Amino acid sequence: MNNKKKIVIVGSANTDMVISADHFPLPGETLMGTNFMTNFGGKGANQAVAAARMGGQTIFIGKVGNDNFGTSIISNLESEGINVSHLYTTQKTSTGVALITTIPSGENSIIVNAGANGQLTADDVRDSEEVIAEAGTVLMQLETPVAALTEAAKLGKKHGAFTVLNPAPASPLPHELLENIDLLIPNETEASSISGVEIKDESTAMEAISVIQGMGVKNVIITVGSKGAIAKVDGKMIMVPAFKVKAIDTTAAGDTFCGALCVALSEGKDIEAAIRFGNKASSVSVTRKGAQLSIPQRKELEM
Repeated sequence: MNNKKKIVIVGSANTDMVISADHFPLPGETLMGTNFMTNFGGKGANQAVAAARMGGQTIFIGKVGNDNFGTSIISNLESEGINVSHLYTTQKTSTGVALITTIPSGENSIIVNAGANGQLTADDVRDSEEVIAEAGTVLMQLETPVAALTEAAKLGKKHGAFTVLNPAPASPLPHELLENIDLLIPNETEASSISGVEIKDESTAMEAISVIQGMGVKNVIITVGSKGAIAKVDGKMIMVPAFKVKAIDTTAAGDTFCGALCVALSEGKDIEAAIRFGNKASSVSVTRKGAQLSIPQRKELEM
């Protein structure tokens, strides 16, 4: 890692509309839900909020629509202390939305309309080079176009940043992107999709990591939910168990992990300590409902 502290997040910002149900609806089934709420989401914005609440100097690059949802998202990120000078507004489409159903087990089902997130371009990212040049870490996900992410990864490497990709939701990853990524953080499903290896246990997880590294990514952390994380970083295999909690909503757990981990790395923590810090932050988030509503403040991890 370099000694620059700023964290640039390139990604999506959504308005989440969440409803609880006894189970996920079957095709053609109408359910009566409860506890409807609207809150701020999008994997990029979630990770930016997580990084900011963990004490990171956070800058967000993304795109929203010229509508009430977009205005609210900008105001919310500003209230978290996040630099939004490169959160662009488009007239072409509406702000992204996500429709989320949660069930008593804590699992969720999500339908996303990308909206303005899908309009983020490589040119937008090039226009943001000045903030990428100041960053020690560039963190990305896959809810915005790959061309924009590839440009962000290239610019990150150009300026000596540590580039991190959370490949969610799972989709094909071009070599041009992977070769500019220092750390990939998939979950089990995403790692299986990328590698072609069905992950069933520690052995198959390690096999998947080897395949992914063969694609050009040096370091890989696979998050495995309640079991924690399995990683190979700088040639070293690491297993870090999760904290034991009762999960009620896993919506932003992975985003909380990624944001917290990047803050820990920016502060000079070693990878095992950073994973543990990410695990602790995400373990708090799953005990609460909502996306950004569930993300803890750093002081809560130090109690």
